[in-house]
Amino acid sequence: MVQKSGTKKKILVVEDEKMLSEMYFDKFSESGFKVFTAVEAAEGIEIAKKEKPDLIVLDILLPRENGIAFLRVLRKETKISSIPVVVLSNFDSPEIKKEAFGLGVLDYLIKTNYTPSKTVEKIRSYIDDKRNGKNSNKKHNSISGRKS
Repeated sequence: MVQKSGTKKKILVVEDEKMLSEMYFDKFSESGFKVFTAVEAAEGIEIAKKEKPDLIVLDILLPRENGIAFLRVLRKETKISSIPVVVLSNFDSPEIKKEAFGLGVLDYLIKTNYTPSKTVEKIRSYIDDKRNGKNSNKKHNSISGRKS
């Protein structure tokens, strides 16, 4: 995915499971994104500050601090607070989903409901919405998303 200036769109994947992190790194890279990965919330915040990704894909279950803690810090950091975030997790809790949406996530995707290719398509749609000036702050709310 290339911007008009010729630079690739940046995706930060915050995922602690190495196999999944590597798989999504490969999938997003093959789809034309510049990909950064982090295994912990604090590392993700530092990468977000340095690289200013176009979108963050966030797992909820992380070591030390969870994805909700990551979102709280992200939203308080002025220079990165507006970066769109899509949760991609197998943690399916109504309370956590509500809290995540309250912290401004675009969507909360359940990993088992999406193939890696469908996940990339979904993320691309959010990037396209942002690029085309559509309101990417409008939550898509795919809580019940399914494989297709």
